[in-house]
Amino acid sequence: MQALRRWLSLLRNWCLGDQMTRSILLIIGGGIAAYKSLELIRELKKRGIGVKAILTKAGEQFVTPLAVGALTGEKVYQDLFSLTDETEMGHIELSRAADLVVVAPATADLLAKMATGLANDLASTTLLATDKNVLAAPAMNVRMWHHAATQRNIKQLKSDGVAFVGPGEGEMACGEYGLGRLAEPLEIAAAIDALLAPDDLPLKGKHVLITAGPTREPIDPVRYISNQSSGKQGYAIAEAAVRLGAQVTLVSGPVSLPIPPGAGMIPVQTAEEMLKAVEQSLPADIAIFTAAVADWRVASVAGEKIKKRSDGKPPTLSLAENPDILRSIATRKNGRPKLVVGFAAETENVITHAQEKLTKKGCDLIVANDVSEEQGVFGGDANTVHLVSKSGVENWPKLSKAEVATRLMQKLSEMA
Repeated sequence: MQALRRWLSLLRNWCLGDQMTRSILLIIGGGIAAYKSLELIRELKKRGIGVKAILTKAGEQFVTPLAVGALTGEKVYQDLFSLTDETEMGHIELSRAADLVVVAPATADLLAKMATGLANDLASTTLLATDKNVLAAPAMNVRMWHHAATQRNIKQLKSDGVAFVGPGEGEMACGEYGLGRLAEPLEIAAAIDALLAPDDLPLKGKHVLITAGPTREPIDPVRYISNQSSGKQGYAIAEAAVRLGAQVTLVSGPVSLPIPPGAGMIPVQTAEEMLKAVEQSLPADIAIFTAAVADWRVASVAGEKIKKRSDGKPPTLSLAENPDILRSIATRKNGRPKLVVGFAAETENVITHAQEKLTKKGCDLIVANDVSEEQGVFGGDANTVHLVSKSGVENWPKLSKAEVATRLMQKLSEMA
């Protein structure tokens, strides 16, 4: 408890005091994704983080210096050879005045310059001169992302200590689909929060990956298979992990909850989408699977709404088994998180089923709870859990989901 009080005290001081002095230098690269940098600036300002910006010549083709300056409330820097800027601040001072340097979007060109140490404009010169941590948020065409040169540059930058957030997968402005989309502003802001967190927080520098909520498996365009999970426990765990300094990625099924402040959120619908999002979010130090994933999906989704039959007989639905997300990650040979935590929502023989699941899934810890209707866990604000591991069972009293989350993340921070 003394350790927890110390962490909470540090957190309180950070939120009420030092947080207001945090600042970043944002380097805005070119590409259509540059428009997201404006939303990122808004989000950072809401969090009390000061922002100075360097706008590259390519970035200026997509957002204007006036828009960037209006949102940051600061001068926008563009020219390496500006006599005024070099006299008043200079690229050396600019590169070191902030607490963190963020490149968003980080184009293939910028990543190549960073990896090879080129310095032929203000952005690349500043990056070469900085003595602060650097966070890159890549954005580019899918083929550019997968090109051997880009992957070689990313490998070099990671070995140099550059942190990365994204890219995501989806449709691109060029009409193609795949990896290369800029991470969403909330996800980038969450990564920034984690990198700026006080060094004394126990999960500082750790990446915590969490799944939450239900999945929805479509039957036809208007119907689906799902469950009653509210996502409250997973979202509470995400908040607790952020408070302890972690970079948090929350992969969430459809719920009616606000995104936890400081967490990056990836919305999904189906189990297959959730597995893909989880795999793309690796590596992670801790992975916590609270989501209530549907075990089955309809093998062939109807293209039109299924109508009642004239003979009164119900339609026949052929089911296919969904991927086992927990087992898929827990049994990975490469890139397995150090700690993999599963949740077991049971209605009978809670401990026994959880112990069986621990062995079958290959995870390190199972958080088991009774979700019988009379317990009111689904949709409720309280939970009674049992921590099941190879060393035994730890029974917790009935607690609020927020208290369960705080105690669980405290325990995991000691194990990580």
